[in-house]
Amino acid sequence: MSEPNRSLTVVPGPRRHLWHDLGPRLISALVMIALTATALFVGGYFFAAVVGAVFAGAYREWETMVSRAPLTPIGMVLIGLLALSGLIFPLWGVLGSVAVIGLACVVAIAARGEGVWWRVLGLVLFGAIILAALVMRGDSMAGVWAGLYLGTVVWMTDSAAFFTGRQMGGEKLAPDISPGKTWSGALGGLALGTGAGLGVWVLATDSPWWIGLVLSAVISVLGQAGDLSESAVKRHFRIKDSGDIIPGHGGLMDRLDSLTFGVLLVLLIGTLHSGFGSVAEGLLYW
Repeated sequence: MSEPNRSLTVVPGPRRHLWHDLGPRLISALVMIALTATALFVGGYFFAAVVGAVFAGAYREWETMVSRAPLTPIGMVLIGLLALSGLIFPLWGVLGSVAVIGLACVVAIAARGEGVWWRVLGLVLFGAIILAALVMRGDSMAGVWAGLYLGTVVWMTDSAAFFTGRQMGGEKLAPDISPGKTWSGALGGLALGTGAGLGVWVLATDSPWWIGLVLSAVISVLGQAGDLSESAVKRHFRIKDSGDIIPGHGGLMDRLDSLTFGVLLVLLIGTLHSGFGSVAEGLLYW
Protein backbone atom coordinates (compact mmCIF):
# COMPACT_ATOMS: atom_id res chain seq x y z
CA MET A 1 0.00 0.00 0.00
CA SER A 2 1.11 3.54 -0.60
CA GLU A 3 1.64 5.92 2.30
CA PRO A 4 -1.21 8.50 2.23
CA ASN A 5 0.73 11.32 3.86
CA ARG A 6 3.87 10.90 1.84
CA SER A 7 4.64 14.01 -0.26
CA LEU A 8 5.55 13.69 -3.87
CA THR A 9 8.69 15.46 -5.09
CA VAL A 10 8.65 16.64 -8.68
CA VAL A 11 12.10 16.77 -10.18
CA PRO A 12 12.32 19.31 -12.99
CA GLY A 13 13.44 17.80 -16.25
CA PRO A 14 16.24 19.05 -18.47
CA ARG A 15 13.79 20.85 -20.77
CA ARG A 16 13.18 23.56 -18.20
CA HIS A 17 16.89 24.36 -18.01
CA LEU A 18 17.06 24.64 -21.79
CA TRP A 19 14.79 27.70 -21.77
CA HIS A 20 16.21 29.58 -18.76
CA ASP A 21 17.75 32.22 -21.07
CA LEU A 22 14.62 32.79 -23.15
CA GLY A 23 13.64 36.08 -21.51
CA PRO A 24 17.02 37.83 -22.00
CA ARG A 25 17.24 36.49 -25.55
CA LEU A 26 13.84 37.89 -26.51
CA ILE A 27 14.47 41.30 -24.94
CA SER A 28 17.90 41.59 -26.58
CA ALA A 29 16.45 40.53 -29.93
CA LEU A 30 13.72 43.17 -29.75
CA VAL A 31 16.28 45.89 -28.96
CA MET A 32 18.52 44.81 -31.85
CA ILE A 33 15.62 44.64 -34.29
CA ALA A 34 14.41 48.11 -33.27
CA LEU A 35 17.91 49.60 -33.65
CA THR A 36 18.47 47.93 -37.01
CA ALA A 37 15.09 48.98 -38.42
CA THR A 38 15.56 52.58 -37.23
CA ALA A 39 19.06 52.81 -38.67
CA LEU A 40 17.91 51.34 -41.99
CA PHE A 41 15.04 53.79 -42.29
CA VAL A 42 17.07 56.87 -41.31
CA GLY A 43 20.07 55.91 -43.45
CA GLY A 44 22.87 58.40 -44.13
CA TYR A 45 25.40 59.14 -41.41
CA PHE A 46 23.28 57.47 -38.74
CA PHE A 47 23.20 54.12 -40.55
CA ALA A 48 26.90 54.43 -41.38
CA ALA A 49 27.75 55.19 -37.76
CA VAL A 50 25.69 52.27 -36.45
CA VAL A 51 27.14 49.79 -38.95
CA GLY A 52 30.71 50.98 -38.29
CA ALA A 53 30.27 50.88 -34.52
CA VAL A 54 28.60 47.45 -34.45
CA PHE A 55 31.17 45.73 -36.62
CA ALA A 56 34.04 47.53 -34.90
CA GLY A 57 32.61 46.07 -31.70
CA ALA A 58 32.59 42.63 -33.32
CA TYR A 59 36.21 43.15 -34.37
CA ARG A 60 37.06 43.98 -30.74
CA GLU A 61 36.01 40.44 -29.83
CA TRP A 62 37.99 39.07 -32.77
CA GLU A 63 41.06 41.07 -31.70
CA THR A 64 41.14 39.70 -28.15
CA MET A 65 40.42 36.19 -29.43
CA VAL A 66 43.20 35.98 -32.03
CA SER A 67 45.81 37.85 -29.98
CA ARG A 68 45.06 35.66 -26.95
CA ALA A 69 45.53 38.70 -24.70
CA PRO A 70 43.61 41.66 -23.24
CA LEU A 71 42.98 44.61 -25.52
CA THR A 72 46.13 46.62 -26.32
CA PRO A 73 46.56 50.22 -27.54
CA ILE A 74 47.20 48.88 -31.06
CA GLY A 75 44.00 46.90 -30.86
CA MET A 76 42.09 50.03 -29.84
CA VAL A 77 43.54 51.89 -32.83
CA LEU A 78 42.40 49.11 -35.17
CA ILE A 79 38.91 49.14 -33.68
CA GLY A 80 38.74 52.92 -34.12
CA LEU A 81 39.87 52.73 -37.74
CA LEU A 82 37.28 50.08 -38.54
CA ALA A 83 34.52 52.22 -37.02
CA LEU A 84 35.85 55.21 -38.99
CA SER A 85 35.69 53.22 -42.24
CA GLY A 86 31.91 53.10 -41.83
CA LEU A 87 31.42 56.67 -40.69
CA ILE A 88 33.50 58.09 -43.55
CA PHE A 89 31.49 56.29 -46.23
CA PRO A 90 28.75 58.96 -46.72
CA LEU A 91 31.43 61.59 -47.19
CA TRP A 92 34.08 59.91 -49.32
CA GLY A 93 32.38 56.75 -50.54
CA VAL A 94 33.91 53.34 -51.14
CA LEU A 95 37.42 54.64 -51.86
CA GLY A 96 37.58 56.49 -48.56
CA SER A 97 36.40 53.46 -46.60
CA VAL A 98 38.80 51.12 -48.42
CA ALA A 99 41.68 53.52 -47.71
CA VAL A 100 40.91 53.48 -43.97
CA ILE A 101 40.62 49.68 -43.91
CA GLY A 102 43.91 49.43 -45.82
CA LEU A 103 45.57 51.74 -43.28
CA ALA A 104 44.28 49.49 -40.47
CA CYS A 105 45.84 46.45 -42.18
CA VAL A 106 49.19 48.27 -42.51
CA VAL A 107 49.10 49.19 -38.82
CA ALA A 108 48.30 45.58 -37.87
CA ILE A 109 51.17 44.19 -39.95
CA ALA A 110 53.63 46.78 -38.63
CA ALA A 111 52.67 45.98 -35.04
CA ARG A 112 53.51 42.31 -35.58
CA GLY A 113 52.75 40.20 -32.51
CA GLU A 114 50.88 36.92 -32.18
CA GLY A 115 48.10 36.30 -34.65
CA VAL A 116 49.05 39.19 -36.97
CA TRP A 117 47.56 37.53 -40.05
CA TRP A 118 44.42 36.61 -38.13
CA ARG A 119 44.19 40.31 -37.27
CA VAL A 120 44.46 41.26 -40.93
CA LEU A 121 41.87 38.63 -41.89
CA GLY A 122 39.47 40.09 -39.34
CA LEU A 123 40.01 43.65 -40.57
CA VAL A 124 39.43 42.63 -44.20
CA LEU A 125 36.39 40.51 -43.35
CA PHE A 126 34.63 43.03 -41.12
CA GLY A 127 35.64 45.88 -43.42
CA ALA A 128 34.09 44.04 -46.38
CA ILE A 129 30.86 43.48 -44.43
CA ILE A 130 30.69 47.17 -43.48
CA LEU A 131 31.16 48.21 -47.10
CA ALA A 132 28.64 45.64 -48.38
CA ALA A 133 25.99 46.81 -45.90
CA LEU A 134 26.52 50.50 -46.71
CA VAL A 135 26.54 49.98 -50.48
CA MET A 136 23.39 47.84 -50.21
CA ARG A 137 21.57 50.54 -48.19
CA GLY A 138 22.53 53.32 -50.59
CA ASP A 139 20.18 56.32 -50.47
CA SER A 140 16.91 54.90 -51.79
CA MET A 141 13.92 53.06 -50.31
CA ALA A 142 15.07 49.99 -52.21
CA GLY A 143 17.99 49.87 -49.80
CA VAL A 144 15.59 49.85 -46.85
CA TRP A 145 13.63 46.94 -48.33
CA ALA A 146 16.81 45.06 -49.24
CA GLY A 147 18.05 45.42 -45.66
CA LEU A 148 14.72 44.30 -44.20
CA TYR A 149 14.64 41.34 -46.58
CA LEU A 150 18.16 40.22 -45.71
CA GLY A 151 17.67 40.75 -41.99
CA THR A 152 14.40 38.82 -42.01
CA VAL A 153 15.90 35.79 -43.73
CA VAL A 154 18.98 35.72 -41.49
CA TRP A 155 17.32 36.36 -38.15
CA MET A 156 14.32 34.12 -38.76
CA THR A 157 16.72 31.37 -39.79
CA ASP A 158 18.68 31.87 -36.58
CA SER A 159 15.57 31.96 -34.40
CA ALA A 160 13.91 28.92 -35.97
CA ALA A 161 17.15 26.92 -35.82
CA PHE A 162 17.54 27.80 -32.14
CA PHE A 163 13.98 26.93 -31.10
CA THR A 164 13.58 23.88 -33.34
CA GLY A 165 16.95 22.46 -32.34
CA ARG A 166 16.27 22.85 -28.62
CA GLN A 167 12.75 21.50 -28.82
CA MET A 168 13.33 18.55 -31.15
CA GLY A 169 17.01 17.74 -30.68
CA GLY A 170 18.17 14.81 -32.77
CA GLU A 171 21.25 14.10 -34.82
CA LYS A 172 24.08 16.61 -34.59
CA LEU A 173 24.79 18.75 -37.63
CA ALA A 174 28.54 19.20 -37.14
CA PRO A 175 29.54 17.77 -33.74
CA ASP A 176 33.25 18.44 -34.24
CA ILE A 177 32.60 22.14 -34.87
CA SER A 178 29.47 23.05 -32.90
CA PRO A 179 28.08 20.23 -30.71
CA GLY A 180 24.85 22.12 -29.97
CA LYS A 181 23.63 22.37 -33.56
CA THR A 182 21.31 19.70 -34.95
CA TRP A 183 19.90 18.74 -38.31
CA SER A 184 16.40 19.45 -37.03
CA GLY A 185 17.46 22.98 -36.13
CA ALA A 186 19.12 23.51 -39.51
CA LEU A 187 16.05 22.33 -41.42
CA GLY A 188 13.69 24.33 -39.21
CA GLY A 189 15.82 27.41 -39.76
CA LEU A 190 15.88 26.85 -43.51
CA ALA A 191 12.09 26.44 -43.66
CA LEU A 192 11.14 29.51 -41.61
CA GLY A 193 13.95 31.71 -42.94
CA THR A 194 12.99 30.93 -46.53
CA GLY A 195 9.28 31.39 -45.89
CA ALA A 196 9.69 34.68 -44.02
CA GLY A 197 12.07 35.99 -46.67
CA LEU A 198 9.60 35.11 -49.40
CA GLY A 199 6.92 37.04 -47.53
CA VAL A 200 9.03 40.20 -47.45
CA TRP A 201 9.99 39.66 -51.10
CA VAL A 202 6.33 39.59 -52.17
CA LEU A 203 5.60 42.76 -50.18
CA ALA A 204 8.66 44.64 -51.42
CA THR A 205 8.72 43.82 -55.11
CA ASP A 206 6.72 42.63 -58.10
CA SER A 207 9.58 40.38 -59.20
CA PRO A 208 8.85 36.66 -59.79
CA TRP A 209 8.17 34.88 -56.51
CA TRP A 210 10.39 31.93 -57.39
CA ILE A 211 13.45 34.20 -57.53
CA GLY A 212 12.67 35.35 -54.00
CA LEU A 213 12.22 31.73 -52.94
CA VAL A 214 15.58 30.66 -54.35
CA LEU A 215 17.45 33.69 -53.00
CA SER A 216 15.87 33.29 -49.55
CA ALA A 217 16.86 29.61 -49.39
CA VAL A 218 20.42 30.35 -50.48
CA ILE A 219 20.80 33.21 -47.97
CA SER A 220 19.37 30.97 -45.23
CA VAL A 221 21.90 28.23 -45.98
CA LEU A 222 24.73 30.76 -46.17
CA GLY A 223 23.64 32.20 -42.83
CA GLN A 224 24.01 28.81 -41.19
CA ALA A 225 27.34 28.32 -42.97
CA GLY A 226 28.54 31.63 -41.50
CA ASP A 227 27.45 30.49 -38.06
CA LEU A 228 29.39 27.24 -38.42
CA SER A 229 32.44 29.08 -39.76
CA GLU A 230 32.55 31.31 -36.69
CA SER A 231 32.13 28.24 -34.48
CA ALA A 232 35.12 26.63 -36.22
CA VAL A 233 37.27 29.72 -35.58
CA LYS A 234 36.21 29.84 -31.93
CA ARG A 235 36.99 26.15 -31.55
CA HIS A 236 40.43 26.79 -33.07
CA PHE A 237 41.09 29.39 -30.39
CA ARG A 238 39.36 27.27 -27.73
CA ILE A 239 36.67 29.69 -26.63
CA LYS A 240 32.92 29.09 -26.28
CA ASP A 241 31.47 32.58 -26.80
CA SER A 242 33.10 35.54 -28.48
CA GLY A 243 31.83 37.81 -25.70
CA ASP A 244 28.92 38.54 -23.37
CA ILE A 245 27.79 42.01 -24.42
CA ILE A 246 24.32 40.82 -25.51
CA PRO A 247 22.32 39.15 -22.71
CA GLY A 248 21.20 35.67 -23.71
CA HIS A 249 23.09 35.77 -27.01
CA GLY A 250 26.80 36.12 -26.20
CA GLY A 251 29.01 38.47 -28.17
CA LEU A 252 28.43 40.59 -31.25
CA MET A 253 30.27 38.06 -33.38
CA ASP A 254 27.87 35.38 -32.16
CA ARG A 255 24.94 37.45 -33.47
CA LEU A 256 26.47 38.77 -36.68
CA ASP A 257 28.17 35.63 -37.99
CA SER A 258 25.04 34.55 -39.86
CA LEU A 259 24.95 37.87 -41.70
CA THR A 260 28.47 37.60 -43.11
CA PHE A 261 28.02 35.49 -46.23
CA GLY A 262 24.48 36.76 -46.85
CA VAL A 263 25.36 40.44 -47.15
CA LEU A 264 28.34 39.60 -49.36
CA LEU A 265 26.06 37.54 -51.61
CA VAL A 266 23.62 40.45 -51.81
CA LEU A 267 26.49 42.73 -52.87
CA LEU A 268 27.59 40.23 -55.54
CA ILE A 269 24.12 39.58 -56.98
CA GLY A 270 23.09 43.24 -56.92
CA THR A 271 26.32 44.34 -58.59
CA LEU A 272 26.19 41.69 -61.31
CA HIS A 273 22.53 42.43 -62.06
CA SER A 274 22.36 46.23 -61.90
CA GLY A 275 25.83 47.57 -61.19
CA PHE A 276 27.74 48.61 -58.09
CA GLY A 277 25.72 51.80 -57.66
CA SER A 278 22.34 50.00 -57.58
CA VAL A 279 22.91 46.93 -55.43
CA ALA A 280 19.52 46.98 -53.68
CA GLU A 281 17.68 47.46 -56.98
CA GLY A 282 19.70 44.68 -58.56
CA LEU A 283 18.75 42.34 -55.73
CA LEU A 284 15.02 43.08 -55.65
CA TYR A 285 13.90 44.04 -59.16
CA TRP A 286 13.99 41.41 -61.91
